Amino acid sequence: MNLLFKALNDDTRRQILELLKEDNLTAGQIADAFNISKPSISHHLDILKRADLVTSEKKGQYVEYAINTTILEDVLQWIITLKN
Repeated sequence: MNLLFKALNDDTRRQILELLKEDNLTAGQIADAFNISKPSISHHLDILKRADLVTSEKKGQYVEYAINTTILEDVLQWIITLKN
């Protein structure tokens, strides 16, 4: 869970998740939405993948990224248990 909170602690990664909420995207498509280098986007995507917040699938010569809402549901359930 530490990786999850580390991943969510960065504004760029939260913005990437917002983009992926709308549609699955390639790294290039994600990078086009930001004014930072493609290697930086790859680094952010790697952190999101290690936290299980995004999944990736090879499609031809591109890798497509998708948001993984299952992990978010698990965290929300855990937070709700803290309230009780």
